[in-house]
Amino acid sequence: MINNELINPKSIVIVGASESPSKIGGKVLKNIIDGDYKGILYAINPKEEVVQGIKCLQLEDLPNVELAIIAVAVKYVKGYVELFVKNKNTKAFIILSAGFGEMGEEGKQLEKEIVDIVNEYGASLIGPNCIGVLTSHYSGIFAGPIPKLDPKGCDFVSGSGATAAFIIEKGMPMGLSFSSLFSVGNSAQIGVEEVMKYWDENFDPETSSKVKLLYMENIDKPKMLLKHARSLIKKGCKIAAIKAGSSDAGSRAASSHTGALATPDKAVEALFKKAGIVRCYGREELIYTAAIFTQKELKGKNIAIITHAGGPGVMLTDALSKGGMSVPHIEGKYADELLEKLYPGSSVSNPIDFLATGSAEQLGIIIDYIDNKFDDIDGMVVIFGSPGLFEIYDVYELLNEKMKTTKKPIYPLLPSIVTTEKEIEYFKDFGRVYFSDEVNLGLALTSVSRSISDFSEVDSVNIDEETIRKVIERSKDGYLQSDDIVSILDAAGIPRVPEYVSKDINNIIEKAKEFGFPIVMKIVGPVHKSDVGGIALNIMSDQEIRDEYHRMEQIEGFDGIMIQPMLSGNEFFAGVNFEDNFGHMILCGLGGIYIEVFKDTAQSLAPIYKDEALSMIRSLKSYKIIQGVRGKEGVNEDTFAEIITRLSKLVEIAPEIKELDLNPLLGTAKSVIAVDARIRIEK
Repeated sequence: MINNELINPKSIVIVGASESPSKIGGKVLKNIIDGDYKGILYAINPKEEVVQGIKCLQLEDLPNVELAIIAVAVKYVKGYVELFVKNKNTKAFIILSAGFGEMGEEGKQLEKEIVDIVNEYGASLIGPNCIGVLTSHYSGIFAGPIPKLDPKGCDFVSGSGATAAFIIEKGMPMGLSFSSLFSVGNSAQIGVEEVMKYWDENFDPETSSKVKLLYMENIDKPKMLLKHARSLIKKGCKIAAIKAGSSDAGSRAASSHTGALATPDKAVEALFKKAGIVRCYGREELIYTAAIFTQKELKGKNIAIITHAGGPGVMLTDALSKGGMSVPHIEGKYADELLEKLYPGSSVSNPIDFLATGSAEQLGIIIDYIDNKFDDIDGMVVIFGSPGLFEIYDVYELLNEKMKTTKKPIYPLLPSIVTTEKEIEYFKDFGRVYFSDEVNLGLALTSVSRSISDFSEVDSVNIDEETIRKVIERSKDGYLQSDDIVSILDAAGIPRVPEYVSKDINNIIEKAKEFGFPIVMKIVGPVHKSDVGGIALNIMSDQEIRDEYHRMEQIEGFDGIMIQPMLSGNEFFAGVNFEDNFGHMILCGLGGIYIEVFKDTAQSLAPIYKDEALSMIRSLKSYKIIQGVRGKEGVNEDTFAEIITRLSKLVEIAPEIKELDLNPLLGTAKSVIAVDARIRIEK
């Protein structure tokens, strides 16, 4: 719970205040004083009478105080918290002290006891083990640097105090401003998710920042994060986040193909994509993404590169192209007109190279042409540095003016951070941010372009809930029997290949004749049939059925034979895996034996509706197969998408399903049909 006493306290006490700014209690006091705090400031230090001009009070002399910032040894913290909530009506705490849950079980228990006390009295707690809180009302942090505060700057919440400081330090030289900082430390009561909730529930379209930055090492409440991120984005916000710890260092004990592919990091990826959060993997990428957010919105993927230096333009083109964006060729009447206005030797084909001798006037002409004449261009990058032979204030002043008036966004790439240092500072004084590296800018732009998640949430799927619940309720934990799987697929409306299961070889032969040859034979019993030689294809006769039957009945775990008509088509898969806290993740991709070789998958969190299902399918590297390639017919993607939405609806009705594989799905231009399925439940 974040309350007003934490955001805008009328009084603050620093417990462990010090004269020395080299100590935590001294630095946070100095920052609050230097930040021109308007409220009443108190200090507690039994060994001092005055610190930094603030008289140190005895506890009994301290009046009621709204916020306590605690920077003392861990063994004293609980006592102070208890005293303040009970005797001083304190409703907000920032515990800077370390030595709690990050140190082990004893520290976790002490942390819990403090949270219990705070919760009992309805107070807010940030920390412990954090660098503090920075709002427009007070600078309650001990780590530097203190960024320029601007209501339209970035709101930032971080699970790591040091990382927060490093990120701010990376952003400030680029001209990036901040509106607030919450360093949540151990997140004992308030974590990243609660801060997102506060931003959402207190959002004011006129005064609130529309750029939100997150650094997370754990996602404890993914549903809360998803809800409030989507809400903020619908209100016009942009969100970028680093989720550290993405590598899967350990092996996953998953018995299905889908479970093996659905790593915890895939769940994070799915969560961010569904929410519309731009995922970043480092400080530089996060800051570049935030800087992009401060520009006008890019409404397409076609970029014009305006440069007077060839190399950066080429590298930026490569980065954009690899990320799925386009630097389209520019030609025609207006291109010819523009070329005539530039020095001989210039090029307007894109990148637009107006040479090292290009002037501010020429840059203005190029920008006007891109903005008004070339409708297929959505945004532009201006690359302009200098060897330092002459000043370029006029270029950067013109760039600032054009950024105000153009309809399309302009991304200023100013690479000469040493030779034009003064001119860049001049540009930043206009309130502008700038970029210095073309590849990092290209990577960030492509990440932003892929983050759109404005999907329709119309549920048009009807399935037989009563039948599904009957099967689930009568079944035991583990993999369902073949008959029960058939019942669930049919009730869910998922098309499947007809099948017949029996231990009687004569009945199998009769059914095969009814299906018509060729048929497929599969062993019943072992989970991974192909691994044990339990699949036989293109069976054409009674004798082949007998031969394969006798071979398979020798395999350990044999419990009968399933036969199906032998169909053809492109092999894909769809599946479900339950990820703790996140819920059910739906995956799709290339199927058959290639599922774990190519690992060409897309994933999202349930619920999934058709627009999102189609987006998943179209994001696959193998999507060209679905479209049809080299004269071969494609796959019915509408039916594939409907299967995905039906799986989502199925796990909504039967949350006991923890793993589900439809592999392969055979796809043709007319249909997508499940050939094999496995379902594991856990009640």
